Amino acid sequence: MNPVDIITKKRDGGELTRAELDYFVRGVVEGAIPDYQIAAWLMAVYFRGMTDQETTDLTLAMAASGEQLDLHDVLPGAVIVDKHSSGGVGDKTTLAVGPIAAACGLPVGKMSGRGLSFSGGTIDKLESIHGWRGELSEAHFRRQLQEIGLVIAAQTANLAPADKILYALRDVTGTVPSLPLIAASIMSKKLAAGADAIVLDVKCGRGAFMETLDDARALARQMVAIGRLAGRKVTALITQMEQPLGLAVGNALEVQEAIATLHGRGPADFQELVETVAGEMLLIAGGADDLAAARTQVSEVIADGRAFAKFRDFVAAQGGDPTLVEHPERLPTAPIQRPVPAPRDGYIHAIDAREVGLTVVDLGGGRLKKSDVIDPAVGVMLARKVGAAAKVGDALCTVHAASEAAATQAVARLQAAYTIDPAPAHPLPILLDRIVEAA
Repeated sequence: MNPVDIITKKRDGGELTRAELDYFVRGVVEGAIPDYQIAAWLMAVYFRGMTDQETTDLTLAMAASGEQLDLHDVLPGAVIVDKHSSGGVGDKTTLAVGPIAAACGLPVGKMSGRGLSFSGGTIDKLESIHGWRGELSEAHFRRQLQEIGLVIAAQTANLAPADKILYALRDVTGTVPSLPLIAASIMSKKLAAGADAIVLDVKCGRGAFMETLDDARALARQMVAIGRLAGRKVTALITQMEQPLGLAVGNALEVQEAIATLHGRGPADFQELVETVAGEMLLIAGGADDLAAARTQVSEVIADGRAFAKFRDFVAAQGGDPTLVEHPERLPTAPIQRPVPAPRDGYIHAIDAREVGLTVVDLGGGRLKKSDVIDPAVGVMLARKVGAAAKVGDALCTVHAASEAAATQAVARLQAAYTIDPAPAHPLPILLDRIVEAA
């Protein structure tokens, strides 16, 4: 077996075997296969694609390329459920879904990432809480999961290291859009983290990496197929990301909104998404007989305060100041807060989510490169979303900035991100599709 034969076989449209993929991935991680051969293989996959079985075998090989977490010794008999979002603007879903699921008795041990470009990262948001840390030892991770039932940690470099190498090369060889490679990248990390069942939140729209519903469905079906063939339960939800999720975009602002949602006072679209995802997690873990029963459990732990208490205990267990959870108004606040006025009368037909996200990045709330330092206080708070009416001068949103100059620039960009027309517009639905088995 050698790399050239594997590259040639895929170039000519052949289906690679598990043994061939194991050999190739092992060579990638060990440095035995040079970058130029990996790049050639990536391009062959990009053009020729992969079967579901082939993609699953690639995923399993990538998952086995480093450490694999097995939490069943800590939680004997438990179904380990993970939740993954493909990312988007204002997506703070994990911050609310995790505590709700844990309060329902479902242990949630999750590895999360940092933000890059217009999509924010869960770890960055939580670091808005003074003292909170995501870098945990495996012993701490296991102990906290057993004692609190909820832990969210920064992803370690030893988890699916093949993915890190392959992604870096995909990024510079024009092969990022390959569906099999995207699906294997996401699912390998979920499998390596020990998930028995996974709820996928695949974002779709201008503020997501999958901009069309067809592309989002194709990715969701690919990942559900991988789960089935790998012996895992997977449900995929396709959710709307044409406009930002909820009202808050920016790290501390999003933590505040997640806390409000744990009290049942979140923006309608975000509250609906959070309760839907948490219900799916309960259902897939066998914690409820049907979605209606799952949603009832979710509503109960929000109403009686157990979900909020779980979030407070989780924050404290990872070094965060629990008084900031109890008094979220004390989280970092930007010195400049300036409304963005509507330039004309009419109804809001569209909000360019990507432009909102990039504006927050330029305010200092995100990264364009990994070395960028984040300002947790800056961001944008929406006042009106698609479907709402506005008159000249009404606030469309409010900029939270570190300086007057940054605020002035952001106001102009955000005003242009809104499409306002005289004809009435309908609010956008949050859930677009639900996929439970591969088509």
